[in-house]
Amino acid sequence: MTTILLLFLLGIVLLFLDLFVPGIILVVAGTFAMLAGTARAFQEYGIGGGLLTFGIGMALLAITLYVEYWVLPKTRLGKKFFLHTAVEGTSQMPSDQTSALTGRHAVALTPLMPSGQIEVDGRRYEALSLDGHVARGAKLKVTGMQNFSVTVTKLS
Repeated sequence: MTTILLLFLLGIVLLFLDLFVPGIILVVAGTFAMLAGTARAFQEYGIGGGLLTFGIGMALLAITLYVEYWVLPKTRLGKKFFLHTAVEGTSQMPSDQTSALTGRHAVALTPLMPSGQIEVDGRRYEALSLDGHVARGAKLKVTGMQNFSVTVTKLS
């Protein structure tokens, strides 16, 4: 009986420590500890004792997850570990901004070989030159978007 309790206690502690250590290793180890405790209960006490231990293990797991994800984030300590703000932004410009840039004149801030940085109306953008290599300071024209960068061509 002591072995079963120790395995369950070890499983709960490892699941709780998962908050502080990145990765899934502690979750897997905690799960195996609880499963080993349940298997030991089946060996020692038969099907009835094993099923009872399994039920108790599931209840302990539910309580641990409740404390870990619903109670702890509301405490002062928990607020340091959980993200409470949303990150807003996109990796690509909205299409209305893209269409507003099309046809505008730009200046190469870095050499475009074929990608680099350009400036349009005082704002910096990642750009891809459709004409190949473009020297720094060259005058360009925005032709559209490709993947996550603005496409440009040299002005004649």
